[in-house]
Amino acid sequence: MLTRLITFSLQYRPVVLLLAMLLMIAGAVAVREAPWDIFPEFAPPQLVVQTEASGLSTEEVERLVTIPVESAVNGVSRLKTLRSSSAPGLSVVTAIFEDGTNILDARQLVNERLGELGPQLPAGVSTPRLTPLAASTSKMLMVGLTSETGSLEELRTLADWTMQSRLRAVRGVAHVEVFGGDVKQYQILVRPERLQQAQLSLAQVVTAARQSTGFGGAGFVETPTQRLPIQQRTRIESPDDLAAATVMIERGVPITLGQVADVTVGSRDKVGDAVINGKRGVLLVIHKQPSFNTLAVTEDVQVALESLRQSLPDGIDMHVDLFRQATFIERAISNLNAAIVVGAVLVALILIAFLFQWRTVVISLTAIPLSLLGAVLILRACGASLNAMTLGGLAIALGELVDDAIVDVENVLRRLRENRRRPDPAPPLQVVLSASLEVRSAVVYASFIVILVFVPVFFMGGLGAHFSVRWGWRISPRSLCHWLSHSR
Repeated sequence: MLTRLITFSLQYRPVVLLLAMLLMIAGAVAVREAPWDIFPEFAPPQLVVQTEASGLSTEEVERLVTIPVESAVNGVSRLKTLRSSSAPGLSVVTAIFEDGTNILDARQLVNERLGELGPQLPAGVSTPRLTPLAASTSKMLMVGLTSETGSLEELRTLADWTMQSRLRAVRGVAHVEVFGGDVKQYQILVRPERLQQAQLSLAQVVTAARQSTGFGGAGFVETPTQRLPIQQRTRIESPDDLAAATVMIERGVPITLGQVADVTVGSRDKVGDAVINGKRGVLLVIHKQPSFNTLAVTEDVQVALESLRQSLPDGIDMHVDLFRQATFIERAISNLNAAIVVGAVLVALILIAFLFQWRTVVISLTAIPLSLLGAVLILRACGASLNAMTLGGLAIALGELVDDAIVDVENVLRRLRENRRRPDPAPPLQVVLSASLEVRSAVVYASFIVILVFVPVFFMGGLGAHFSVRWGWRISPRSLCHWLSHSR
């Protein structure tokens, strides 16, 4: 097979050059369009179910929320492991599925189970929800907000209602987490002595507060020529609007919320805080969806952040350099480029010093980009992303592929020199063919020996085996023996 391949290459040299050009073009396109990431997707398919239970202790969350959610999720098809954690006011259940499970099908099955769980949960517990689908290394960017003049409440309101919705609209962003600041609330601080004087119960106050902010149709008024819809005023714009809500009417006199309670603007109870460069502020953590190019999504997010920066109120500072995953990827690409340049320069110097042939230098250096671009095409065909591990492997492979090219070219050059000294020189193409075949078996065996060094990696369990499954390269002893028996 190798003889036919080399013979074809010598007889149809323009075709080989054309194929090399096509390989370089296809490889360049693959590098440009490939998803760049910091690491390959190493986590198994998993879903996270979060349930907020404000006011409940850890024991109550475990007994009343976590256990019912676990019972609902348990038994879903291809479920492998079920983990849970309970904290005051929060339940988190993680469902890990078998390798190869379609995560969208799993989400559909879990959602169906969670839809039947509502009546089993206590009153006041929010509906269990699945967290957005994100990659295992989805934390892509961190953005901080600080202010010398504004309050933490203003920063949190800006992050929740302006920045979060704008960043979620960027293609490739899974979700945006917000930490720190003060979440604005209209708080009704009931006075027990006032309730007793008005002979009201706490349930009546809660009902009045809920109805004052509710929405609903108010009907319409018919006229001889048209129908006029009636719109009820339910928007609360200040504490005074909420304080004016009627709790009950006694003898024609309304009793309002402001008469039995103090209605103020406050902040929700905190479960954490954020500090940016030594100052209290608000932190936004931007997560990326799976299978998206980290560099492209980061660029789009930075464009959105720049547009938001221009519309920020005076006195608010935006910090966009707290964490940036794309920086690591860019450094890895820069290191690979540096390794290629240094390797090419060293190879050129050595070839010039020992062979004194510019054509050998060109041939040997051509093997570097062609081999790397061919490897990128194979990685993309296997569904692998370009990340720190694949770039590191390509950098290590530079020495092997240059060595093969130098051995072949040097032997061809030596045989051509010997052929010219003979009284009856053979045709150059025949000399090149015999010289290439002379060292071909040694080069192939040496390459296979290097490959065999890495074979144990494919038999690793746990995380290593999961990498192999994700890339389609997992090898079993039976399949390896079958391949060896048929390759003879």
